[in-house]
Amino acid sequence: MVEVFKTNVSSRSQADRLLAQIHSTFTHYSANFDLWDCDNILRVKSLNGPIQPLPVLLLLRKSGVEAEVLPDVPAVSGLDGCL
Repeated sequence: MVEVFKTNVSSRSQADRLLAQIHSTFTHYSANFDLWDCDNILRVKSLNGPIQPLPVLLLLRKSGVEAEVLPDVPAVSGLDGCL
C-alpha cells in the first residue's frame, strides 16, 4: 500500500533529513520525495500492512513541514494538476 502526501519541502537536504527520520521511526515504511512535482510529493510505501498517515503527518509537522494526504483520485489524461 502507498500513501501520497503533498508537502512544502523544497530542498534535497531537507528531504534527506526527513527520509532518515521516517525510516528510523517507521521501520516498516519505505519513503521517497519527488521534488520535481509541483506538490513536492512524499510517497510512503508500507512493507507490511496499511499506512497510518496521522503519525507520518505528526512527524512532518514536528519538523516544521506542512503536509496533507492527497486524495486517491484517478488522473485525467493530459492534466497533471500543476499549473
